[in-house]
Formats: sequence, C-alpha cells, structure tokens
Amino acid sequence: MKRFLPAVLITIVGITIAYFMIDEPKVLKVFNPADLNPELVDESIRNVDKFHRVGSFNLTNQNGKEVTENNYEDKIYVTDFFFVTCPTICPKMTKQMHRVYDEFTENPAISFLSHTVMPEADSVPVLNKYATDLGVSADKWNFVTGNKKQIYNLARKTYFAAITEGDGGVNDFVHTENFVLVDKEKRLRGFYDGTSKKDVDRLISDIYALLEEYNTK
Repeated sequence: MKRFLPAVLITIVGITIAYFMIDEPKVLKVFNPADLNPELVDESIRNVDKFHRVGSFNLTNQNGKEVTENNYEDKIYVTDFFFVTCPTICPKMTKQMHRVYDEFTENPAISFLSHTVMPEADSVPVLNKYATDLGVSADKWNFVTGNKKQIYNLARKTYFAAITEGDGGVNDFVHTENFVLVDKEKRLRGFYDGTSKKDVDRLISDIYALLEEYNTK
C-alpha cells in the first residue's frame, strides 16, 4: 500500500496544479514598437519599448461628426483600415468585424473604429451608405475619413497595421488585413488577421479576457 502513496500524491498535486492553471485568467500582452516586426514599425520609433499609446487624432465619421481619441475614452476598441470599393480582402474583413460587433452589441465598453485608406473617394455620404447597408450604429462603430496623411500615420506609426512604407501622398496606398485591439489606456493588446475566422475567434476570446482583466482590477 505504501508504494502506491507517492503515485497518489503525485496525481493529486498534478490535478491541483492543472486546476489553478486552467482557472488562471488570461492576461494579454501590452505591445510596444520594440515588440513588433521591425518592418511594421517606423524607423524613428523601433526602439521604443514602453509607454506606447494611441495619441490624438481628428477624423470625421459616417454621420459627418468629428471623431477624436476622446470618443474612445474608457473604451476597449478594435480598429482596422479598409476602403468601400475594395473587391478583395475588405469584404472578408467587414464580415468578420461584424461578427465581433454582433458579439458585443450590448456591451457599452466595446467599440469599433474603421479608417478608410481612400478618403478622396470614401466621403461622408459614401461611408454613411456603407454603414447603413451593414445595419450598424455610429454609437458603436465609426467609419471615418479625413486627412490622408493623418490616417496613414495612424496605420503605420500608431497601430502598426501596415507593413508598407510611404508618406501618405497621392501615390501612397495602404492595404492591410490587420485588426488591432486597443485597451482603455490606449495601449495595443493584440493583432489579428481580419480575413481569418479562426483568428477573429481569437480576437473575441481576447476581448473577453481583457474585460475580465478590468473586472478584477
């Protein structure tokens, strides 16, 4: 009988450890420029390893209203870059973002922010029709247009969503499938392939983990 005691104890200890590992809440990483693929980060900030935040911006949404960083005060939000007439990745991205929108429609802490990368074409009326056809509310999901250089700087120097280089000029073009998860402190907490259902499932799971993180603070 004694020879079985060590095996029993090992089993009990193993089960106990597994229980606490399973019960341990997931904590998402806080991403800074130094943590990312250097190709995604502007050379001027590649060595920044702490305190990266989404800074100020001023854009216009589908209802013609000003949208700034203050609209996302005390919000968790998901952001991306698209254009209305995109025939390739954007429809897939919008479908997947809509899934996330539907999942958190009733949660006021979760918002969405989609930037057009073709502001010269995607005017307020164009974005309004796009949002209306999707059946989404600007209180929850802003589609924004504005100064092209500002939008492209946000993609490349704030959210690190685009791997291409450029100056936001006439011939510059950003085309990226990335979704970025931003927390209430304006920190970057995750990157996801917006064309992939599996990766967007991970995004949904991470949003729940982030909500739990705030609930336990």
